[in-house]
Amino acid sequence: MSDVKSLADFTAKNIEGAEVNLGDFEGKVVMVVNTASQCGLTPQYAGLQELYTTYSDRGLVILGFPCDQFAGQEPGEEAEIAQFCESSFGVTFPMFSKIKVNGKDTAPLWDWLKTEQKGLMGGTIKWNFTKFLIGKDGKPVARFSPKTDPLEITPDIEALL
Repeated sequence: MSDVKSLADFTAKNIEGAEVNLGDFEGKVVMVVNTASQCGLTPQYAGLQELYTTYSDRGLVILGFPCDQFAGQEPGEEAEIAQFCESSFGVTFPMFSKIKVNGKDTAPLWDWLKTEQKGLMGGTIKWNFTKFLIGKDGKPVARFSPKTDPLEITPDIEALL
């Protein structure tokens, strides 16, 4: 991971299965969040979408990464997840294929995020809806707990925009 300098050093598969160069988001403020459709925190999709709707024209991008590592709360396949997010919360921000955020099969992006911004549990993701805020330079600047309402992050986003 020592050769990783920014978000631009990663790719990820979007929810349709196409490879996305995360360097495409260079120059934007990016929030990366692990999501789940059957979690007590699932209503946070609404706040994430509200942030995206409010700030996307000013350069905010939210990247949602479904994860089934916490109590099996994201059991669906990608198509089901995409349908749920759109129909239940009107999600229009980019969603990605299911990933692992902890353990030996952790997605490289998430290994990097956890190294750059440790949380209360060090380099471990505690639960669904852990949020990382990345500045326009592609470097992580903050980590927010699963219980942090997305709208509470508004001042941090505005400061980076």
